[in-house]
Amino acid sequence: MTVPRPLTRTRADLAAFLRMHREKIDPEEVGLPRGRRRRTPGLRREEVAALAGVGLTWYTWLEQGRDISVSATFLDNLSQALKLDAAERRHLFLLTHQRLPSELGKTWCSVPPLVQTLMDDLPTRPAYILNLRWDVLAWNGAADKLFNFSYHVPERRNMLWLLFTDPGMRQLLSPWEAQVSQMLSSFRRDFARAAQDPTIDELVEELTKVSPEFNQLWKTQEVNAPCQGVRHLHLEELGEVAFEHTTLTVDEERHLRLVYYAVKEADPQVAAFTRWVSDDKGAR
Repeated sequence: MTVPRPLTRTRADLAAFLRMHREKIDPEEVGLPRGRRRRTPGLRREEVAALAGVGLTWYTWLEQGRDISVSATFLDNLSQALKLDAAERRHLFLLTHQRLPSELGKTWCSVPPLVQTLMDDLPTRPAYILNLRWDVLAWNGAADKLFNFSYHVPERRNMLWLLFTDPGMRQLLSPWEAQVSQMLSSFRRDFARAAQDPTIDELVEELTKVSPEFNQLWKTQEVNAPCQGVRHLHLEELGEVAFEHTTLTVDEERHLRLVYYAVKEADPQVAAFTRWVSDDKGAR
């Protein structure tokens, strides 16, 4: 059980933050009559207190920055009452010196153009963007030649789906079972983070039905494999090539990550891969 801690810092900032957001809300937005005698814009303190489920005195003390204890549950209720977004909610927790709250992830399906430009500027480094569901949202030419993303219809352009259903992906990963097991343990963290996203549940349920290997590995409950390291890929023209790979966050709010591959400098196929990936004869 977390013991609420007294509010001991940032009193002035907290007071200004709460007052500003309270005054931004139109009473009609929360189902209250606007009235004719409002001396200040937005909601009154007593209205915020009622919406947050606390007494007027308690909320007033909080807005004044007094040295009182606040719980995560109360702050969540207050965030909803003040219509705070995710960033504002985190800021409220920081101002009250509370541990940052956990946030349920949501699947995002678009990528900023500048991120695509960044990947395109890496012509010999395979790179692609994943969301929480592991949909492949964008990629550069090197990643397309290596993983053949553009060959698949958009609704099946999902890394987890390809790992367990695409024969080409099975042939590419060397050895397949060890690497796919590690990748699945990484996906499990995103599965837990997006606990209320039905599309991720549907993906897992479908894979359980179509892939005995997925069904077996999913039951192991392994989790937290690193999102970086060395991955061995087998290319028909080159044989086995060792890649270093890592995952970089490109949008924390929307859980978008860039997966980046580079042939290990010590691998004898460095020059050969550069020539292969630069050849425009098509994907594998």
